[in-house]
Amino acid sequence: MAGSIDIRGLRVTRGEFTLTVDELLVEAGEIFAILGTTGSGKTVLMEAIAGAYPIDEGKILLDGKDVDTLPIQQRHLGVLYQDYALFPHMTVRDNIAYGLKRARPRRHDISERVDEMLALFGIGHLADRYPGVISGGESQRAALARALVLRPDILILDEPFSALDPTTKVAMYGLLREVHEGFGCTIVFVTHDFNEAQTLADRVGIILDGQLRCVVAASDLFDDEHAPEVKRFLGMVEC
Repeated sequence: MAGSIDIRGLRVTRGEFTLTVDELLVEAGEIFAILGTTGSGKTVLMEAIAGAYPIDEGKILLDGKDVDTLPIQQRHLGVLYQDYALFPHMTVRDNIAYGLKRARPRRHDISERVDEMLALFGIGHLADRYPGVISGGESQRAALARALVLRPDILILDEPFSALDPTTKVAMYGLLREVHEGFGCTIVFVTHDFNEAQTLADRVGIILDGQLRCVVAASDLFDDEHAPEVKRFLGMVEC
Protein backbone atom coordinates (compact mmCIF):
# COMPACT_ATOMS: atom_id res chain seq x y z
CA MET A 1 0.00 0.00 0.00
CA ALA A 2 1.33 3.42 -0.93
CA GLY A 3 1.85 6.08 1.72
CA SER A 4 1.65 9.88 1.69
CA ILE A 5 4.16 12.43 3.00
CA ASP A 6 2.87 15.72 4.41
CA ILE A 7 5.48 18.33 5.42
CA ARG A 8 4.45 21.50 7.22
CA GLY A 9 6.64 24.41 8.34
CA LEU A 10 9.78 22.29 8.42
CA ARG A 11 13.14 23.57 9.61
CA VAL A 12 16.11 21.24 10.07
CA THR A 13 19.57 22.44 11.08
CA ARG A 14 22.75 20.45 10.43
CA GLY A 15 25.79 22.38 11.61
CA GLU A 16 25.75 25.71 9.79
CA PHE A 17 23.24 24.49 7.19
CA THR A 18 19.48 24.99 7.53
CA LEU A 19 16.78 23.38 5.41
CA THR A 20 13.32 24.95 5.28
CA VAL A 21 10.20 23.55 3.64
CA ASP A 22 7.05 25.58 4.19
CA GLU A 23 4.67 23.06 2.70
CA LEU A 24 4.95 19.85 0.68
CA LEU A 25 2.47 17.05 0.10
CA VAL A 26 3.60 13.92 -1.72
CA GLU A 27 0.50 11.98 -2.66
CA ALA A 28 0.16 8.26 -2.04
CA GLY A 29 1.31 6.32 -5.10
CA GLU A 30 3.20 9.25 -6.62
CA ILE A 31 6.74 9.26 -8.02
CA PHE A 32 8.26 12.50 -6.74
CA ALA A 33 11.69 13.87 -7.62
CA ILE A 34 13.72 16.19 -5.39
CA LEU A 35 15.92 18.24 -7.70
CA GLY A 36 18.71 20.63 -6.77
CA THR A 37 22.41 21.44 -6.86
CA THR A 38 25.04 19.70 -4.75
CA GLY A 39 24.75 20.90 -1.16
CA SER A 40 21.30 22.41 -1.63
CA GLY A 41 19.66 20.19 0.99
CA LYS A 42 18.21 17.34 -1.07
CA THR A 43 19.68 14.56 1.03
CA VAL A 44 18.90 16.40 4.28
CA LEU A 45 15.24 16.44 3.26
CA MET A 46 15.35 12.76 2.35
CA GLU A 47 16.87 11.82 5.71
CA ALA A 48 14.48 14.09 7.60
CA ILE A 49 11.57 12.23 5.98
CA ALA A 50 13.17 8.97 7.09
CA GLY A 51 13.37 10.30 10.64
CA ALA A 52 17.18 10.35 10.74
CA TYR A 53 17.45 13.99 11.89
CA PRO A 54 15.74 15.82 14.74
CA ILE A 55 13.36 18.51 13.51
CA ASP A 56 13.80 22.04 14.85
CA GLU A 57 10.37 23.23 13.74
CA GLY A 58 7.35 21.88 11.91
CA LYS A 59 6.13 18.38 11.22
CA ILE A 60 6.60 15.50 8.81
CA LEU A 61 3.54 13.27 8.64
CA LEU A 62 3.64 9.80 7.10
CA ASP A 63 0.06 8.82 6.31
CA GLY A 64 -1.03 11.42 8.85
CA LYS A 65 1.30 10.18 11.62
CA ASP A 66 4.13 12.33 12.97
CA VAL A 67 7.45 10.69 11.99
CA ASP A 68 8.98 11.81 15.30
CA THR A 69 6.50 9.69 17.23
CA LEU A 70 6.81 6.58 15.07
CA PRO A 71 9.25 3.79 15.94
CA ILE A 72 11.41 2.84 12.94
CA GLN A 73 9.51 -0.42 12.35
CA GLN A 74 6.23 1.50 12.07
CA ARG A 75 7.38 4.03 9.47
CA HIS A 76 7.03 1.54 6.60
CA LEU A 77 9.91 3.16 4.73
CA GLY A 78 12.51 1.69 2.42
CA VAL A 79 15.67 3.75 1.92
CA LEU A 80 18.36 3.34 -0.75
CA TYR A 81 21.48 5.46 -0.37
CA GLN A 82 23.71 6.68 -3.19
CA ASP A 83 26.51 4.27 -2.25
CA TYR A 84 23.92 1.46 -1.73
CA ALA A 85 25.26 0.86 1.85
CA LEU A 86 25.40 -2.93 1.47
CA PHE A 87 27.15 -4.62 4.37
CA PRO A 88 30.52 -5.73 2.94
CA HIS A 89 30.89 -8.66 5.34
CA MET A 90 27.50 -10.14 4.37
CA THR A 91 26.54 -12.03 1.23
CA VAL A 92 23.88 -10.61 -1.06
CA ARG A 93 21.39 -13.07 0.44
CA ASP A 94 22.21 -12.00 4.00
CA ASN A 95 22.04 -8.31 3.06
CA ILE A 96 18.52 -8.78 1.71
CA ALA A 97 17.49 -10.82 4.75
CA TYR A 98 18.85 -8.29 7.25
CA GLY A 99 15.65 -6.27 7.71
CA LEU A 100 13.51 -9.38 7.83
CA LYS A 101 15.61 -10.88 10.61
CA ARG A 102 15.19 -7.72 12.65
CA ALA A 103 11.42 -7.98 12.13
CA ARG A 104 11.68 -11.59 13.38
CA PRO A 105 9.30 -13.54 11.14
CA ARG A 106 9.58 -17.34 11.01
CA ARG A 107 12.84 -18.63 9.55
CA HIS A 108 11.27 -20.37 6.55
CA ASP A 109 9.33 -17.18 5.75
CA ILE A 110 12.62 -15.25 5.61
CA SER A 111 14.12 -17.76 3.18
CA GLU A 112 11.05 -17.73 0.94
CA ARG A 113 10.87 -13.94 0.80
CA VAL A 114 14.59 -13.54 0.11
CA ASP A 115 14.37 -16.11 -2.69
CA GLU A 116 11.42 -14.19 -4.11
CA MET A 117 13.40 -10.95 -4.15
CA LEU A 118 16.48 -12.60 -5.66
CA ALA A 119 14.34 -13.95 -8.49
CA LEU A 120 12.41 -10.70 -8.96
CA PHE A 121 15.58 -8.64 -9.38
CA GLY A 122 17.41 -11.30 -11.42
CA ILE A 123 20.27 -11.71 -8.95
CA GLY A 124 19.78 -15.28 -7.78
CA HIS A 125 23.20 -16.21 -9.16
CA LEU A 126 24.74 -13.57 -6.86
CA ALA A 127 23.12 -14.81 -3.65
CA ASP A 128 26.32 -16.13 -2.07
CA ARG A 129 28.65 -13.41 -3.34
CA TYR A 130 29.85 -10.40 -1.38
CA PRO A 131 29.24 -6.75 -2.40
CA GLY A 132 32.92 -6.18 -3.18
CA VAL A 133 32.87 -8.56 -6.16
CA ILE A 134 29.66 -7.50 -7.94
CA SER A 135 29.05 -4.63 -10.37
CA GLY A 136 27.39 -1.29 -9.70
CA GLY A 137 24.17 -2.33 -11.39
CA GLU A 138 24.14 -5.61 -9.48
CA SER A 139 24.80 -3.76 -6.22
CA GLN A 140 21.88 -1.47 -6.90
CA ARG A 141 19.57 -4.39 -7.58
CA ALA A 142 20.68 -6.02 -4.33
CA ALA A 143 20.15 -2.78 -2.41
CA LEU A 144 16.70 -2.32 -3.94
CA ALA A 145 15.80 -5.88 -3.02
CA ARG A 146 16.90 -5.21 0.57
CA ALA A 147 14.87 -1.98 0.70
CA LEU A 148 11.76 -3.62 -0.72
CA VAL A 149 11.76 -7.01 0.99
CA LEU A 150 9.63 -5.58 3.82
CA ARG A 151 7.22 -4.13 1.25
CA PRO A 152 7.39 -0.49 2.41
CA ASP A 153 4.63 2.02 1.76
CA ILE A 154 7.25 4.64 0.77
CA LEU A 155 10.57 4.09 -1.02
CA ILE A 156 13.18 6.85 -0.74
CA LEU A 157 16.18 6.87 -3.10
CA ASP A 158 19.24 9.13 -2.79
CA GLU A 159 20.67 9.81 -6.28
CA PRO A 160 20.17 6.13 -7.15
CA PHE A 161 21.52 6.32 -10.71
CA SER A 162 24.42 8.76 -10.45
CA ALA A 163 27.17 6.11 -10.31
CA LEU A 164 25.87 4.01 -13.19
CA ASP A 165 27.01 3.96 -16.81
CA PRO A 166 24.46 5.21 -19.40
CA THR A 167 23.34 1.74 -20.53
CA THR A 168 22.84 0.42 -17.00
CA LYS A 169 21.14 3.68 -16.02
CA VAL A 170 18.48 3.30 -18.71
CA ALA A 171 17.87 -0.31 -17.64
CA MET A 172 17.44 0.82 -14.04
CA TYR A 173 14.90 3.46 -15.11
CA GLY A 174 12.79 0.60 -16.43
CA LEU A 175 13.30 -1.38 -13.24
CA LEU A 176 12.16 1.55 -11.12
CA ARG A 177 8.92 1.76 -13.09
CA GLU A 178 8.42 -1.98 -12.60
CA VAL A 179 9.01 -1.57 -8.85
CA HIS A 180 6.47 1.25 -8.70
CA GLU A 181 3.87 -0.79 -10.55
CA GLY A 182 4.57 -4.11 -8.85
CA PHE A 183 4.93 -2.92 -5.26
CA GLY A 184 2.43 -0.06 -5.41
CA CYS A 185 4.59 2.15 -3.21
CA THR A 186 5.14 5.89 -3.22
CA ILE A 187 8.63 6.72 -4.54
CA VAL A 188 10.67 9.81 -3.66
CA PHE A 189 14.06 10.11 -5.32
CA VAL A 190 16.82 12.68 -5.07
CA THR A 191 18.59 13.76 -8.25
CA HIS A 192 20.51 16.60 -9.89
CA ASP A 193 19.64 15.33 -13.39
CA PHE A 194 16.89 17.32 -15.15
CA ASN A 195 16.22 14.59 -17.71
CA GLU A 196 15.98 11.95 -15.00
CA ALA A 197 13.41 14.00 -13.09
CA GLN A 198 11.30 14.60 -16.20
CA THR A 199 11.57 10.99 -17.37
CA LEU A 200 10.65 9.25 -14.14
CA ALA A 201 8.67 11.60 -11.89
CA ASP A 202 5.06 12.72 -11.77
CA ARG A 203 6.08 15.94 -10.00
CA VAL A 204 9.34 17.65 -9.14
CA GLY A 205 10.34 19.74 -6.13
CA ILE A 206 13.28 22.12 -6.61
CA ILE A 207 15.50 22.92 -3.63
CA LEU A 208 18.00 25.78 -3.80
CA ASP A 209 20.19 27.02 -0.95
CA GLY A 210 18.33 25.01 1.66
CA GLN A 211 14.83 26.08 0.66
CA LEU A 212 12.11 24.35 -1.32
CA ARG A 213 11.46 26.93 -4.05
CA CYS A 214 8.72 25.29 -6.10
CA VAL A 215 6.85 22.08 -6.91
CA VAL A 216 5.73 21.47 -10.49
CA ALA A 217 4.45 18.69 -12.70
CA ALA A 218 7.41 17.00 -14.38
CA SER A 219 6.00 17.99 -17.77
CA ASP A 220 6.11 21.65 -16.65
CA LEU A 221 9.67 21.56 -15.34
CA PHE A 222 10.84 24.19 -17.84
CA ASP A 223 7.74 26.35 -17.50
CA ASP A 224 8.36 30.05 -18.15
CA GLU A 225 6.54 31.08 -14.95
CA HIS A 226 9.39 30.07 -12.63
CA ALA A 227 11.12 32.58 -10.35
CA PRO A 228 14.41 33.96 -11.75
CA GLU A 229 16.65 31.87 -9.46
CA VAL A 230 14.84 28.69 -10.50
CA LYS A 231 15.20 29.63 -14.17
CA ARG A 232 18.92 30.16 -13.66
CA PHE A 233 19.27 26.76 -12.01
CA LEU A 234 17.42 25.11 -14.90
CA GLY A 235 19.58 26.92 -17.46
CA MET A 236 16.61 28.82 -18.88
CA VAL A 237 18.38 32.18 -18.50
CA GLU A 238 22.06 33.13 -18.40
CA CYS A 239 23.70 33.45 -14.99
